[in-house]
Amino acid sequence: MRFTFILVLLVLFSCKDKANQTQELKKDSRTSSILIETFQYKKDASPLISVHRGGVGLVNYPENCLETIAYVNDSIQAVFEIDIAKTKDGVLVLMHDNTLERTTTGTDKLTNYNFEELQSFNLVDDFGNETAFKIPKFLNVLAWAKTNNAIVTIDIKPSVDVAEVIDAIRMQQAEDISIIITYDIAQLKKAYQLAPDLLMSVSARNQKELDWLLETQIPLTNMLAFTGTKLSDTSLYNNIHKLGIKTMLGTLGNLDKQAASKTDSLYLKWDQLGIDIFATDRPFQAATALEINK
Repeated sequence: MRFTFILVLLVLFSCKDKANQTQELKKDSRTSSILIETFQYKKDASPLISVHRGGVGLVNYPENCLETIAYVNDSIQAVFEIDIAKTKDGVLVLMHDNTLERTTTGTDKLTNYNFEELQSFNLVDDFGNETAFKIPKFLNVLAWAKTNNAIVTIDIKPSVDVAEVIDAIRMQQAEDISIIITYDIAQLKKAYQLAPDLLMSVSARNQKELDWLLETQIPLTNMLAFTGTKLSDTSLYNNIHKLGIKTMLGTLGNLDKQAASKTDSLYLKWDQLGIDIFATDRPFQAATALEINK
């Protein structure tokens, strides 16, 4: 009897070990996002536009709004930076601010509302115009982006755990259109540990930050280098390119204002300095200057 009991235990543990090995094999064999290959630096590749907050400064089209993303996507080829926050009942939505006043007809903190309660408010554009558009679910935006082959770069707000965002990406099987934004080494390591198959936007505003990234031993193929919102010396862009990594410059803010007050040809000048992707509040003007067509 005792021998039979021991034999049963051995069989059970053997089956458990095989199940664990199968799970590990599935995890290790996960196919990398196609973005890891397509976003590698290639000399003379065409520049790209990243639309800040999904589109800002557009009359009747609010930021972090699915209808705005669709509107811009109909006109130019671009990727879309979106901000992910979480409601009181744990629903991931697109929202930049902690409070509702600036971008909706609501008031108070986003986290004080359930998702259904938020649907009683309308989104407002940057000029104060109320629209009929609603705060969108992150899952719905992923579904739309996947259907329309639109790439999203995902800025995760402090109230949201990166694991929740990755779970949503998995749920929609949206790995091939999703880029995770990280701001420091700790965030990068956690995101990579959870999703080694995804492309990550990383901060490389100077050589010191670039060296820190190299010390992580995370594959460089997983990295897209955000170089900040100020121009750096061309040596930084050259060093990043030598590693096979694309550069992204945040022209949003002062650089966009320079182009607006002087000439949009500045975007072409910055492209020639070594910028591969322009994170901008002026996607239409930048796309025209850089001759990026749909």
